Amino acid sequence: MIVVANAGPLIALAEIGCFDLLKSLYGRIHIPTAVRDEVVVSQDGRPGALEVETAAWVQVMSVRDVTAVKILRERLDRGESEAIVLAIELSADLLIIDEARGRRISEARGLTKTGTLGTLVLAKKRGLISKVTPLLDGLLAGGFRLHTDLYQAVRMMAGES
Repeated sequence: MIVVANAGPLIALAEIGCFDLLKSLYGRIHIPTAVRDEVVVSQDGRPGALEVETAAWVQVMSVRDVTAVKILRERLDRGESEAIVLAIELSADLLIIDEARGRRISEARGLTKTGTLGTLVLAKKRGLISKVTPLLDGLLAGGFRLHTDLYQAVRMMAGES
């Protein structure tokens, strides 16, 4: 399975101590150079920096189609743009991205997507974590934006409501 990730889910999962769920669920993930830079270089010790830098199962790749990235940059940041282009270039089975605009654009380009919340629900369904609710609360405490309706929907998908 080919999986590409954007920075937001990497940071969010690291912040709640769940970064390794990505390895357990997908084996290897690919990230574009811009995502590595955003997580490792720009964050200076924030959650995810050490994990991305040291995880042998995270493969950093350069995108080839810089023109496609430039076009997407009109609406998205560099990391999101490169993640979408890399997912297309690799014919990825899955793109892990949280930002609403990036999700809409990736969907319009025919990419299958999930995000931090979908990753947690899948991990619960596969028995890798026992509860989603405390992790959602941890995300909220760390500043993750999550509408009350979505919070409840995720808990329901995880069988916790």
